[in-house]
Amino acid sequence: MNHVLVLGGTSDATPICQQLEMAAVPYTLSVATEAGARLAQVRKGSVLCGRLDAGQLAELLASLRVNWLVDATHPYAQEISRNAWQACQQTGIAYSRYRRPSQLDCVSHPLLHKVANIEEACGIAGALGPRVLLTTGSKDLARWQAGLPGKTWLVRVLPVASVIAQCEQLGLGPENIFAMKGPFNAAFNQALYQFCSPDVVITKESGIQGGYLDKIVPALQAAIPCIVVTRPQESVPETQVLGGPEAFTRKLQDWLASPFNPQHSALSNRRTTV
Repeated sequence: MNHVLVLGGTSDATPICQQLEMAAVPYTLSVATEAGARLAQVRKGSVLCGRLDAGQLAELLASLRVNWLVDATHPYAQEISRNAWQACQQTGIAYSRYRRPSQLDCVSHPLLHKVANIEEACGIAGALGPRVLLTTGSKDLARWQAGLPGKTWLVRVLPVASVIAQCEQLGLGPENIFAMKGPFNAAFNQALYQFCSPDVVITKESGIQGGYLDKIVPALQAAIPCIVVTRPQESVPETQVLGGPEAFTRKLQDWLASPFNPQHSALSNRRTTV
């Protein structure tokens, strides 16, 4: 019988799990954090929580008898994607990388700066005003601070105790921390920008699921420079990438129809017997 392992932690995993449920395919959803577990919306699958390296993933694939891994982790989560691809290579299990559609080319503007990494972003932000609103999450806060010393930091992060503690360890106080869970619409972001008066907004190209346009458009309308750290290059072969919901649907249909698929074989045998 089939068993699919979905690597999630973002809203992308929910429709994938729903499609698997509709196709009656057993699955397990694996997330890295408790926040990801709370985000998960599954009815029939089980949820595992914890960070896994390639070896641990390979062991999990074997113990669950997985025959397809769907990597629906965040577009910037390169390490887990590398680990997942390596584990599938080691075990001979089918692998797919789900990539949410990009909105990077939807807007161009003189105040919109698209950069490849934190260092490039700091190079631009360093020449701008002192108040920096960072909406890239908590993962690299220390790197941002090191790259832009002397700035007044305003950070929008998840309202999770461990994240707040991390912010406090870096010297950020209540006046610096906006703890809330997105995505947010354009009106909300506009109100936030009016409230905290940033000289620059730094964000990631998170697609429609992460409210990308709703973040940058209000900033540009208010003449606030916006720096976007673009997505890293996929760490897996492009042939393994599924570029959106429709691509996943087609892949699922092809996978279920494959003669090498245990579920397909069972259905064929049933039809032959009848």
